[in-house]
Amino acid sequence: MANCKETLEELEPYIDGELSSDAKEHIHGHLDGCVDCQQAFEFHLELKAAIRRKVNNDELPPGLLMRLESCLKEDFDGDGTVGDPSDR
Repeated sequence: MANCKETLEELEPYIDGELSSDAKEHIHGHLDGCVDCQQAFEFHLELKAAIRRKVNNDELPPGLLMRLESCLKEDFDGDGTVGDPSDR
């Protein structure tokens, strides 16, 4: 079973479905038995949902969306790029 440090480091890839099935099993098993990691997992899910709502409903300050996408490695605005496209 994964420990808390490993679980927290792998939360984003776990949420995004980027882990092997074996790694997913380990993380899932740890989340089932660890309240603190489960709360962190739920926070990450809520944060991504809040960002998605904000992107769809409100105008963000210039550059904020690109910085959020880069930090969370997710394409929130659906433009096919994560972060600043000129960084590629």
